[in-house]
Amino acid sequence: MADVMTAEPEIEFRTASGIDWAEVARLVTTSRALDALEETRLVPEKKVLYQFSARGHDMAQVILGMHLRNGDAACGYYRSRPMLLALGVPLADALGSGMGRAGGYSDGRDIGVVFNYPNPGGAHALPMCGGVGAQYAPAAGWAQSILYKASVLGEKDDGAIAVVLGGDASCATGGFWSALTIATTQSLPLLFYVEDNGFGISVPSHYQTPGCDIAANLASFKNLAIWNGDGTDPEEAARLIGEAIGHVRGRKGPALIRLTVPRLEGHSYQDTQAYKSPETIEAEWSRDPLPKLKTFASYLDWDLIESSVEAEVEKAREEAEARGISSPEQVTDHVFFDGEASQVGGGAGLSLVDTTDQPQPDGQRINMVTAIRRVLDQELAANPKVLLFGEDIGPKGGVHAVTLGLQEKYGHDRVFDTSLNEEGIVGRAVGMALAGLMPVPEIQFRKYAEPATEQINDCGTMRWRTANRFSAPMVLRVPGGFFKCGDPWHSQTNEVQFVHNPGWKVAVPSNAEDAVGLLRGSLRGSDPVLFFEHRAMLDDSWARRPWPGDKFVLPFGKAKKTREGDRITIVTWGAMVPRCEAAAEGISADVIDLRTLMPWDREMVLESVSRTRRCLIVHEDLRTGGFGAEIAAVVADEAFLDLDAPVARVTMPDIPSPHHPKLLEWAVPSVERIRAEIDRLVGF
Repeated sequence: MADVMTAEPEIEFRTASGIDWAEVARLVTTSRALDALEETRLVPEKKVLYQFSARGHDMAQVILGMHLRNGDAACGYYRSRPMLLALGVPLADALGSGMGRAGGYSDGRDIGVVFNYPNPGGAHALPMCGGVGAQYAPAAGWAQSILYKASVLGEKDDGAIAVVLGGDASCATGGFWSALTIATTQSLPLLFYVEDNGFGISVPSHYQTPGCDIAANLASFKNLAIWNGDGTDPEEAARLIGEAIGHVRGRKGPALIRLTVPRLEGHSYQDTQAYKSPETIEAEWSRDPLPKLKTFASYLDWDLIESSVEAEVEKAREEAEARGISSPEQVTDHVFFDGEASQVGGGAGLSLVDTTDQPQPDGQRINMVTAIRRVLDQELAANPKVLLFGEDIGPKGGVHAVTLGLQEKYGHDRVFDTSLNEEGIVGRAVGMALAGLMPVPEIQFRKYAEPATEQINDCGTMRWRTANRFSAPMVLRVPGGFFKCGDPWHSQTNEVQFVHNPGWKVAVPSNAEDAVGLLRGSLRGSDPVLFFEHRAMLDDSWARRPWPGDKFVLPFGKAKKTREGDRITIVTWGAMVPRCEAAAEGISADVIDLRTLMPWDREMVLESVSRTRRCLIVHEDLRTGGFGAEIAAVVADEAFLDLDAPVARVTMPDIPSPHHPKLLEWAVPSVERIRAEIDRLVGF
């Protein structure tokens, strides 16, 4: 992303003397009371199954949360409840979510410490992830969106920031380093807030970070301001946090603050800390920030604060326990957009009103590359919330030439190259989608999506696990499959992995017309979409079609018969469609191009099988666990009495894609192999 020149926002610098220490005292006392209630009552009574104490981390977190305001967003982790309290989360939600009760963070769908908090008028707590380090890249995406909205959408820059919290152990993860690279190379308004308690569960920090101090190690990191100090000293913590936030709000670049804090309890309730010596535990308790806070703010009526907090927490417990369990019949709701917009994220696509699923062919046949590029061009022109990014998609135009010329036309803010880190690419897109943009990230080849698997999984489940509070629609473009030759690294398909990730729609167009309709629909939809671009079909002559019109949109889950007959049903998709058509020459066959795998057109397949009484499934992916097995199972379950022959599959063998063209052609389903199986089934 290009540097953004905007007027310096007015910032609010809050020194230790400007902190409302009575509010800090109340919130820290509340956090301690919640921890104590869970540990002494709710966990032993098996009403809370996962419990993580924040003792020792709480004071500095509360101060951090009190600095955040409308327009900001924070990505936390499982020990970040004190910050949530500072953002205003209701106590009954804080307790009830841990008990899995209806309402709260997730309606009982997710662990209570895996929080989220849509906060109109205040800072959002973005949906936390279950994996350590997965919180960093989405925070970078939110930070980049702040600058994008100012430079491209013309919104006022009022100094909003993104904050991401992590423990010292999380600084060893790829997510941390990907976000650090993004933030420093793009000068994003992102604050890294590292709570260093010296342990990752039981693993001491010298196994995570050389010298046990990430701030010291990053001292020479370009374009990163660093603050490093004691998170248990009220005055020092307040000063460091205020300075770091002031730096980021002032658009001076990203910052990292490392605060040393003690973890006064085990990693979780079940953790006995037997790996710590008595001397270590005693030393940790000697650094408890609460006594220091009481000494610092000795003028406060601490007895009154503690008694009032105790009453509030007990009232919240009663309210939380009075909540019921959400209806099991509704647990399948909100996997996909079901007509009700999420509170945060989504809504960035153009309207589908005045679109049509009937192609209006215009002009000469064009290849799939041209068709995809034209749709991207049109949506970029019509919708300023659309932005494209990935490795080599800028001046080079993509290694497959799909984005050729788009950066020159729309600028570096909207079409830009990224660092070589797929977790960062997809994680950044998640943050952007949450911020109300429509990101279109590209993974250069299918195999390269694997480092982004955690971000892909988290994105897909977000709407469901937050009970429709948050969603992150995007279009993730992924080229893959064989092309002339093969290899284990660039030619993989493995589309079934994405189908198995709840919340993702999966498109696998076989030709230019379908690519247009599915891509435009994806860019105007409300769900994350995996858009698979088969490398062999991008410039294939069979896949060429006339432009189907500027209003052409295809619905997901609607297959197409490319050939009709009554002796056999052939189900396929992607590069196998033309091979199946050729193999069926001279046979009365239904050839069904599924076009999308999630959802897939069960009705068309079952109707066809009921007539032809035979079913052959052909796909390029491996045989074992391929998507064809799912189709075969459905046909066997629901059309068994209609069958006159076994359900059959022609697939790749269970091997990686071989490199030499002769080896590849042997492995990939050929017209001859498909025809032989057709003849076997028809003659059965």
